[in-house]
Amino acid sequence: MNKKTLAEFKDLLNQQLESLLQEAGKTVSEMTEEKTNFPDPTDRASLESDRNFELRIRDRERKLINKIREALARIDDGTFGLCESCEEPIGVERLRARPVTTLCIECKTEQERQERIG
Repeated sequence: MNKKTLAEFKDLLNQQLESLLQEAGKTVSEMTEEKTNFPDPTDRASLESDRNFELRIRDRERKLINKIREALARIDDGTFGLCESCEEPIGVERLRARPVTTLCIECKTEQERQERIG
């Protein structure tokens, strides 16, 4: 992969990382600042349900943040865009759709097939 394309992916990943970190910071500050007292059990349950949902989303984003950091490290060490299974290049179209991917489409398809069987 040429340097220009790598730089584009690096910029894209850094933008995604920045956005996710800002959202995480907002969530933490909103949850710590919120001092709402709901005497009604239904209102409390609704608030807890909303918080639980928000935390599940943030947990998924936390995992994505880790994958983005790993992808940035692969750009730096020269392994970005190579399948970790077969070591063949991953298609640029696949990387544009999911820049944190570590498997080419063929290996990912096989992995999913094995998961369904097992």
